[in-house]
Amino acid sequence: MPVEPVPTPSAPASAGPYSPAVRAGDWLVLAGQVGVDPGTGALAEGGVSVQTRQVLANVAAVLGDCGATMADVAKTTVFLVDMGDFAAMNDVYAEAFGGHRPARSTVGVAALPLGARVEIEVWAYRPSG
Repeated sequence: MPVEPVPTPSAPASAGPYSPAVRAGDWLVLAGQVGVDPGTGALAEGGVSVQTRQVLANVAAVLGDCGATMADVAKTTVFLVDMGDFAAMNDVYAEAFGGHRPARSTVGVAALPLGARVEIEVWAYRPSG
């Protein structure tokens, strides 16, 4: 089964040599998203809640480009610069996913691209047939 990049016109521009999303059989794997506004290319201002909201909007848009939704997400990994931001991130995350509860890991990191406070990567199951 080949791993194929998926066109993602709704994603913020890539900052490196990677694809925002790839399909591997029935799986969609999304690169980590930070809170960049795709319209301006700038990081959302206003702290971790605002950035998390933008991250999840970006994730939803990329999933949409792939023919999937947040309900197809099986696993997320959240990267936080400050674990003290966990509760604020978690509130926005819970709102975005509603009753859907994918598996999740949350990892504290020293730094993220562009000075972001949060980054989220996603695995979604969406049969291609």
